[in-house]
Amino acid sequence: MTVDQLVPVNSRFDALGPARIDEIARRFPVPRDVVATMRLFSLVLPFRVNEYVLSELIDWHAAPDDPMFQLVFPNDGMLPKEDEFDLAAAVESGSRPRLAETVARIRRSMNPHPSGQRELNVPTLRQQRVAGLQHKYDQTVLYFPQQGQMCHAYCTYCFRWAQFVGDPDLRFAAKDPTELVRYLRVHPEVTDVLVTGGDPMVMSTERLRRHIEPILAMDSVRTIRIGTKSVAYWPQRFVSDPDADDALRLYERVVDSGRTLAVMGHYTHPRELATPVASEAVRRIGSTGARLFCQSPLIAHVNDDAATLARLWSAEFQAGAVPYYLFVARDTGPHDYFKVPLARAHRLFAAAYRTLPGLARTVRGPVMSTTPGKVVVDGTTRVGGDHAFQLRFLQARDRSLVDRPFHTEYDSEAAWLDELRPLPGLPADIAAALRSLHVDGQVN
Repeated sequence: MTVDQLVPVNSRFDALGPARIDEIARRFPVPRDVVATMRLFSLVLPFRVNEYVLSELIDWHAAPDDPMFQLVFPNDGMLPKEDEFDLAAAVESGSRPRLAETVARIRRSMNPHPSGQRELNVPTLRQQRVAGLQHKYDQTVLYFPQQGQMCHAYCTYCFRWAQFVGDPDLRFAAKDPTELVRYLRVHPEVTDVLVTGGDPMVMSTERLRRHIEPILAMDSVRTIRIGTKSVAYWPQRFVSDPDADDALRLYERVVDSGRTLAVMGHYTHPRELATPVASEAVRRIGSTGARLFCQSPLIAHVNDDAATLARLWSAEFQAGAVPYYLFVARDTGPHDYFKVPLARAHRLFAAAYRTLPGLARTVRGPVMSTTPGKVVVDGTTRVGGDHAFQLRFLQARDRSLVDRPFHTEYDSEAAWLDELRPLPGLPADIAAALRSLHVDGQVN
């Protein structure tokens, strides 16, 4: 199959933002009231889409209930009614200062940096905070290149939505890798660097190379991870973009250096893997020696169905990728709209997991990325005759907590760790870790 056959829509990337909502509505059958909501909510929630997503991934006959439509377009219910009314009134007033203040207030209320990211994750070098880095776990540093702080399309659930709203005070960004390399020199315990965003694959290959190659000079770094949604929203990045081949050669350069290159692909729905160009992107990534790991949150209105999850993980495995994590939606942004209670999340995960072949059972979940670490819900049990959740740290700031089970009271409606009450007799170190869910009065 030729590249032209693989890429059935315009292969030149073109981002459509809030100013082009009316254009989208003229081309596709979007109900008028939905368009009005999209236009209003996009003043607060980041919105960006492209022709591939519009033409290849969304079932317009099912919109607005179609899961891919829900995934990229602001919808009714994503803002509380009180905020919606205030926002509409601010628009109606015609006052730009009032609108700006209303938008800022709503965004502040949406917990833009959950799990202590600003308070606990930003490292220091020479007693100065290092811009564009996070260092939560001993072995792994997150690196946010300034030029990669956007995506080919924005997910409505995105827990990194604060990167996209244009407020520099909310954004993690490093203009170049100079400070990263200096930090790595004094922290040889760091073996993994996750290049993230946004999406580093929105950068040109030449610009991405300038961020990657200095890391290769650090012998202590054995794994480079690239977090990307491009595999789902713009697989042309690896197939038909002008520098697609250059990107693959850069991947080969990392692998040839003796390191592991892990492409952390974000797939939320099996439809994102179903097109020929998406399959070809996965194949081409694998041909470089890179490994593709797949992760997604469990999202109401999008993939909160056991059959959907099973199809997603099966499609990843059949493509040669590794199903990795099913996350719990973080308590940020339109959380009330997308959250799935932990009890139901575990039931869905278990039902889907049981249908997978053994080699595809690499996926772990449901996992909460919380202030003290990544906590998996292993299931429910009885403790002293009481119904309880059994949980475990998969990763932790305090490495001694890793793989340590603990129990909390069962709560059918709880959707995050801070909503669960630990059972009596919890070990002191785990109890202390759970208390860190409250940072400077902010629940995370």
